[in-house]
Amino acid sequence: MSKAWQSWPVAALDPVRRLRVMAAAIPGAVYAEKVIQAPFDTVWSVAGDLEHELPHLLTDVRSMRIVHREGDRLEALARGRLGQRARFDVVLRPGWCWMQSRFLLGGLAATPEAGGTGTRFAFMGGLRVPGVRLLHPLLETVGESLGTQVIRRLEQRVQRR
Repeated sequence: MSKAWQSWPVAALDPVRRLRVMAAAIPGAVYAEKVIQAPFDTVWSVAGDLEHELPHLLTDVRSMRIVHREGDRLEALARGRLGQRARFDVVLRPGWCWMQSRFLLGGLAATPEAGGTGTRFAFMGGLRVPGVRLLHPLLETVGESLGTQVIRRLEQRVQRR
């Protein structure tokens, strides 16, 4: 067997670019991105604190509780404002968070801006339901506003620190 694959070029993507690619590949995904004028460590200390901060960022989440952790893999239970519940598989690393439940997908990503001018932050949300492609035009319209609101709330939380 040839080992030609070992010399294939590798495209390394920072967490924000990786999330942007994933959002583009998910039908109806909500995506927003912005440079926040704060150091990476400060931004990620808020964004990566799922139990305490996620309910402040996503208004339809009442609580998020980590019930199991093994390295960067977590299991979390979320409750919505209307009583809905979901179990999420989560990957949480510095600058990267990917969450998925039976019906929902979510992502947070951050990377320092070149020259220390802030932190590029991205948010992604999506549905895992049949027929979501049909809802794409509606989700795209509503989603842009939702993503922008999440990032605005994150900026406010970061400024308080």
